[in-house]
Amino acid sequence: MRRTAVRLFVVAAIAEAISWLALLISMIVKYGPMENEIGVKIFGPIHGGLFVAYGVLVLLVSRQARWSLPVTAVALLCSIPPFTTLVFERWAQRRGLLSVTEAAPEPDRVTIG
Repeated sequence: MRRTAVRLFVVAAIAEAISWLALLISMIVKYGPMENEIGVKIFGPIHGGLFVAYGVLVLLVSRQARWSLPVTAVALLCSIPPFTTLVFERWAQRRGLLSVTEAAPEPDRVTIG
């Protein structure tokens, strides 16, 4: 379960940053000379969903990996400025906060006698 949560967290961090880029470009198009808001209508909800998914996954991974409260708070705050989810994810990887160390399964015991 932890391995899956960490993978989903990494994917969400990257996807959230990409959706930020798409939303920023859409806002430039909307308020620029083209004045076309279709991009904001498409990428706004996508970014919103990824924003929420990233937040939920931060809470899940922080609980499973036993992050400190300040680390969890920074991870959540990184969802607000553009592209900082990538910065946090890379930082967490370097610090070993996303390393997966699952316990080996117990071998089956065979009783003879």
